[in-house]
Amino acid sequence: MQIEYHKWFSPSLGHDIELKVYGYYGKPMLVFPSQQGRFHDFEDWGMINTLSRFIDSGQIKLFTVDSIDSQSWVNWGAHPADRARRHQDYDRYVIGEVVPFMRQHSGNTDQKFMTTGVSMGAYHAANFFFRHPDIFDTVIALSGLFRLNHFIGDYMDDNVYFNTPLAYLPNMSDPWYLSQYRQSHIIVGVGQGTWEEEMLEDARALKHILEQKGIPHWIDIWGYDVNHDWPWWHKMLPYFLDTLELPAYSPS
Repeated sequence: MQIEYHKWFSPSLGHDIELKVYGYYGKPMLVFPSQQGRFHDFEDWGMINTLSRFIDSGQIKLFTVDSIDSQSWVNWGAHPADRARRHQDYDRYVIGEVVPFMRQHSGNTDQKFMTTGVSMGAYHAANFFFRHPDIFDTVIALSGLFRLNHFIGDYMDDNVYFNTPLAYLPNMSDPWYLSQYRQSHIIVGVGQGTWEEEMLEDARALKHILEQKGIPHWIDIWGYDVNHDWPWWHKMLPYFLDTLELPAYSPS
């Protein structure tokens, strides 16, 4: 498997930040780490090995990025408004720096990307998908929250609102956005076991919103033994990828 390490100074964030690329070919997939996680978390937790058949066959090409959660939503000492502004810096980093890098690295300026993540990474994956459907046409969000109350309580301003899918989606009426969503793959996996209560509640709320908007989706609720933990995410992610029937790339 081809693995590359990259590091650059981010003008959006004001410091160096790192990422890794796994694979030669395939549909580009942007991977967000779990809460306060690093760009190498998928590798450290064995998920790269779990997905190796998709990577080696040229079905997907993974780009795994750092989080800045400790500077934004999980910066407990900062005011929620400051945390939200810092997340906006992260949005600029991902969209203005990582996405162009992914396009250049993949050699295709028109192709849309997939995005995925587990736990808080699932929040990021879903939020980036819904905010930027011009860039992403597939999201696989595993055991994620889709509101920010867990981190900032009931505080709300524009930056919080527009980064809270369960807040902005009910009011989404723009036909362009709705059309993009309806042409995409929206997959949410969640269990009913330990530590999944809040995630299950948010998944059901998201399902209701998408049904009301006539947006195709797959909210897949797993069993009462399915906990908020890596062993289950190792089962979920390849299962969902298999259902997408991604073509393998075979260079001529």
